[in-house]
Formats: sequence, C-alpha cells, structure tokens
Amino acid sequence: MNEAAQEYRQGDQDIAEQLATFHAFGGMAKWGSLGLAAFLTMLVLWFCAGAGFFPGLIAGLIILSLGIYFLRSKPGPSH
Repeated sequence: MNEAAQEYRQGDQDIAEQLATFHAFGGMAKWGSLGLAAFLTMLVLWFCAGAGFFPGLIAGLIILSLGIYFLRSKPGPSH
C-alpha cells in the first residue's frame, strides 16, 4: 500500500477521458435546458395563457432558434 502512494507523481495521469465526460455533460446540460425552455414556453402559451397552439409553437421555435444562435460553439482566437 505504501509503495503505491510513493509511485504517484502529480500531473502524470492522462485526463482525456475526464475531459470528454466534462464536455459531454456540459453540452447535454446546455442543449437540454434550451430544449426544455422552448418546450415549456410552448406549453404555457398553449394551455395556460390560452393563446393557442400556433402562437405557442411560434414562440417556442423563436426561443429555440435564438438559443441555438447564442449557445453554439464560438470559434477560437485566430492568433
């Protein structure tokens, strides 16, 4: 047990799998939240506000398209 602790060197481990999991979770949370917000907006306008199906659908699509525009990945610096 003591030998394993002495073999450890900080910064030598490969963290590619942890980074992939971190980015996957962040993406799922971001896009899942956007989809849920658009869907709930559509349902609230359709059923609770009495606006009807098509105004709710249009509002949901507007929120979805604006969310996609603002949440998509930005290109990195070019320099």
